[in-house]
This record gives sequence, structure tokens and C-alpha cells, in this order.
Amino acid sequence: MDKHLFRALAQFWNPAYSCFTFRGVDLVPTVEEYMALLCCSKIQVDKAYSRAVNIPTFLKKLMNITGMSEQWVVARIKHKGDSKCILWKNLKDLILAHPNTKKKVDVFALSVYGLVVFPKALSHVDEAITDLFDRLDKRVTPVPTILAETFRSLNECRRAGPVTTPEYIEWWGKRINDNIPGPSQ
Repeated sequence: MDKHLFRALAQFWNPAYSCFTFRGVDLVPTVEEYMALLCCSKIQVDKAYSRAVNIPTFLKKLMNITGMSEQWVVARIKHKGDSKCILWKNLKDLILAHPNTKKKVDVFALSVYGLVVFPKALSHVDEAITDLFDRLDKRVTPVPTILAETFRSLNECRRAGPVTTPEYIEWWGKRINDNIPGPSQ
């Protein structure tokens, strides 16, 4: 992926609403636009994302993606709510230290999908993302899944009302009125 494109995407991506925001206007890419952004042109467009009957466990999928041992993966799997996940810091450390360049790219892509496209728990990559990666190896397009998740997220935000994300509430509780002049100014 082009680093300048990635930087621009990250700058305008709104993880709370799973869409791009430009000066208060929310934009949700179409299937074709997602395919272009994710460089999925060679993947069959007509295949929908579906769950296979015989899928490997989260542990096995993480071992396959990272190229690390079972002990390494088991030590880093955490439970967050009702699902399993892995901490972003562990993946970042692996990206920096892994000797295999292909595995570095795979772990980076897993992180991008987990933190930007499908954020579930702050600073964690959820187990559902590894299922998506398993599908990518089988040449099934992730675009309908991403589009469905974006639609679901936007509907959830509309029901909840404006500015009710956990990140916003946390920021609001910590914010300091630094734009108000003090007595000596």
C-alpha cells in the first residue's frame, strides 16, 4: 500500500463511526472504492464473505499469520468482553523484530484491519479479524464485509446519538480549557 495514501486515509478515518470525515461530512466508500483502496482488483468480486464450516481456531490463525510459536501466541491472547484479542503493542513489537518481511507485512495489515477498519476494543485486534485474513488467503473479497460493518456502525451511531463514543467521553472528562485566557494573560 502506498504510504502517502495510507497516511491520508488514516488522517481522515473516523474510527468511532467507521467512515471518512471531511469537515463534518461523513463519507462511506462504495464497494468499488474499497476494492481500489485495498488493492483487491484480482479478487473475485462476486464472492460474498461467508463463514466456513471447518475453520481453524484463533490460536492457529494467529500462528499462521505471525509465523510465531504456539507458546508465543498463547502468552499474548487476551479476553476482552466476550471475545479473544491480541494487544496492538505485541503486534507492533513483532513488526519491528520479525525477520520475515512477508510476515511483517501480514502482521501490519492485520493491525490496520483490526485497529482502523474493524475497531472493537481500544488498542486490541479482535479474533474476528483473523477470520477475515483466512478468507483473504482463499481469494474472497473483504469488501462486502467492510461495507456491512461500516453500515452497521453508522446505524449504531445514529441510534446512540451524536458524540457518544467512549473515546469522546474519555476526552471530555480529561479536557482542559486551554483556550480560555488566565488572569495573567
